[in-house]
Amino acid sequence: MKQNIFIMSNKKNWPLWEIFVRSKNGLEHRHFGSLHAADAEMALENARDVYTRRSEGVSIWVVESKNITASNPEHNGEMFEPAQDKVYRHPTFYDLPDEVKHM
Repeated sequence: MKQNIFIMSNKKNWPLWEIFVRSKNGLEHRHFGSLHAADAEMALENARDVYTRRSEGVSIWVVESKNITASNPEHNGEMFEPAQDKVYRHPTFYDLPDEVKHM
């Protein structure tokens, strides 16, 4: 009992984990939410209990939030506009052969 009290009192210091779940008919993992846990194993178990209660998932990823690097939405122009200069990345840059009918 003493150990449980210690664990619960330190819960506010647990790191935040981001949860990604791949559904049964999905090909990619989607962000489902966040939770606090003492370690990756606990985060995985809690994510299973919270986010896949109806057996809708086949795979779970947990990532400690501090390990995620994200772009700043306020600077999206600097990040994404250079791609507009690379027309070879656009599908309209390429000519389709006459043999290809369904594209």
